[in-house]
Amino acid sequence: MSDRGLAVRPGEPVARAALPVLEPRAWRDAIVADVAAGGRLLALFGAGEAAAPTLHAIHQDRAGQLRWSLAPVRGSWPSLTSECPQAHLFEREIWEASGAVPEGHPWLKPVRRAPGTAASDGAPPFFAVAGDDVHEVAVGPVHAGVIEPGHFRFQCHGEAVFHLEIALGYQHRGVEALLAQGPDRRTLHVVETLAGDTTLGHATTACEALEALLGVSVPPRGHALRALGLELERLANHVGDLGALANDVGFLPTAAYCGRLRGDFLNLTAALCGNRFGRSLVRVGGTGFDVDPERAAAMRDRLAAAARDVRDAVALLFGAPIVRARFEGTGVVTAPAALDLGLVGMAARACGLPRDVRHEFPPLAYRAGRPPLVVLEGGDVMARARLRAEEIERSVGFVDGLLAALPAGPARAAAAWPAPLAPGHAVFGLGEGWRGELVHVLLTDAAGRIERWKVVDPSFHNWSALAMALRGEEISDFPLCNKSFNLSYCGFDL
Repeated sequence: MSDRGLAVRPGEPVARAALPVLEPRAWRDAIVADVAAGGRLLALFGAGEAAAPTLHAIHQDRAGQLRWSLAPVRGSWPSLTSECPQAHLFEREIWEASGAVPEGHPWLKPVRRAPGTAASDGAPPFFAVAGDDVHEVAVGPVHAGVIEPGHFRFQCHGEAVFHLEIALGYQHRGVEALLAQGPDRRTLHVVETLAGDTTLGHATTACEALEALLGVSVPPRGHALRALGLELERLANHVGDLGALANDVGFLPTAAYCGRLRGDFLNLTAALCGNRFGRSLVRVGGTGFDVDPERAAAMRDRLAAAARDVRDAVALLFGAPIVRARFEGTGVVTAPAALDLGLVGMAARACGLPRDVRHEFPPLAYRAGRPPLVVLEGGDVMARARLRAEEIERSVGFVDGLLAALPAGPARAAAAWPAPLAPGHAVFGLGEGWRGELVHVLLTDAAGRIERWKVVDPSFHNWSALAMALRGEEISDFPLCNKSFNLSYCGFDL
């Protein structure tokens, strides 16, 4: 322990009494100093009484060690945001839920809740740019087609975007409150539906945290099957995104190709567990399904065929001058901006930041092996597209290797579920979904029930990057930039 917090590791429970309680100013200054020196903020949330919450921070220090510290507040605390932009949404979220004020926060407004509810008085203000010929364009929250709701407010001069402000919250379902007081029979169902395209990412991360509190060890075969499912989820989404990017610039050959190929990878997940999105595959103790040698061989054949077609689709995409003209130099997020905003996952890796939980803090599912790390420079639409293509290649090789040599033994350990967890403990699961870092923090009470369950989806970190990417761009490039990140509305809203 130090004045910077208790050194912790993902998936290793600690007694809540062992978490250091710091005075708010010292707590704030320690986090700000570590982030400024190259660390980052993984989670920041309140627990306990709404009017006087205890703030919990999990952050990476300047040496790369993860630390957990607490700060009890009454009414207010000194804001981190002006010196640590990564904290801005976290602090707004705490204020919205509790009413406790981050003093000095530069833009305090609700994150999710509608005007007139807690911590909101009337319509929330939007940033405005004044000047001759400056105009405002409002897009959403209702959009054409089948798409989730979100509101985008542009400040423009002609076609040029000066500023984009993003207002979400229309998908807010209160899932963290649903998960509190568990575990119960609905717990895993709620976790699997946090963000439908990240079913396996959230389920695996949550189960690793629950298993740590239950004292359950997953057998090697169960870990391998989880990793297999996670990489199939990555493949389906990356392939689908490449097709959607092609469609946004009117390049129909790759769009049509990838629309079909995404289904091929979803069908491989269905061959694994009977559900194209991986529902019911991950269970406490391991997996709910196993794969026999004949099915594994058939899956390898189908994987190889799909991978060949993906290579053809990718070659068409990046070989077309019209695609390169639209992708290159569009929607740039610089590496310094990515550091300031705390980007994670593929959005960070496309800016040159080597952020991948599978390599930094390997989850149990990846302890025996993982796909090679892909990091690209540029931070533009092209970098985000090429990163997907390169990760597809590496994930295909990894999945093929798993199917060829799954560990022997059972896929699931015997475990009482649902059951009381270790009482008075704290733990966090850390995983790498296809978009990026997933965090599930669990605090138990004296009876072993869940007192607080905090979820951080990668989209919570990365939506700010879309706003940054549009600065100086033409407003007509918004759909392309938006798709290049493909962030989750419901994963943000929770």
